Amino acid sequence: MIQIENLVKIYKLNKRKMRELKTDSTTKIAVNGVSLTAVPGQIYGLLGPNGAGKTTTLRCVATLLKPTEGKITVCDHDTVKEGEAVRESICFLTNEIKLDEHFTADYLFDFFGKLHGMSEEEIKARKDELFTVFGINDFKTKKIEELSTGMKQKASIAVSLCHDPKVVIFDEPTSGLDIVTARVVLDYLKVLRERGKTIIVSTHIMSEAEKLCDRVGIIINGKKVIEGTIPEILEATHMPDLEDAFFELFKENNPNYEGGVSNEKQ
Repeated sequence: MIQIENLVKIYKLNKRKMRELKTDSTTKIAVNGVSLTAVPGQIYGLLGPNGAGKTTTLRCVATLLKPTEGKITVCDHDTVKEGEAVRESICFLTNEIKLDEHFTADYLFDFFGKLHGMSEEEIKARKDELFTVFGINDFKTKKIEELSTGMKQKASIAVSLCHDPKVVIFDEPTSGLDIVTARVVLDYLKVLRERGKTIIVSTHIMSEAEKLCDRVGIIINGKKVIEGTIPEILEATHMPDLEDAFFELFKENNPNYEGGVSNEKQ
């Protein structure tokens, strides 16, 4: 289980970042008072536009960042006070963390399996399962740099799952993937759900979340603006689908937003 209570993350900005963001403030509130619970046997979707605070939230859960305020527990372990115990029970996948391109998927799987204290028999069994699921066997002895984008992503997922973690944290797992590869990834997340894993996935693809997630929380400008099952969110927003619901919430929380296509004749 993942429990986030009133998470706040504030970054200090250097002069370059201040210029990029066109602000006079020396700080940026990336996440502002977010609370949520992800439970075993469900897929929780953390949804929002780029820059909304999704990745920052997941990095705090994965112990890569320390919250400015608030508390996070993973499997009853505090992410700040018991970081090592948290890391033993999770896998964290993000496009910003890459496999070393000079090694093969076969070598890296063994390497990380040993880091997790797995026996050779356990590593072989997990590798046989995951490499078969993701179609890596024919490419396992090729260096990562020689693989396609989709194959690199599948290798990253397989390696991240080598130790059969209780908690799966995936940040934009299908970003940049073709439709076939993306389907393989999403189908395996459903398998993990059936095995009772706690799964939290961030995405900005609403149709993907609608098919995959049991419960979602939408973050806009660092704040959670709504949470619930898909039917609950559609009922609350009076919208026919999740994408329309998201845009309605986005406009409500960005009064100056002028996006969209005008029907007015020029």
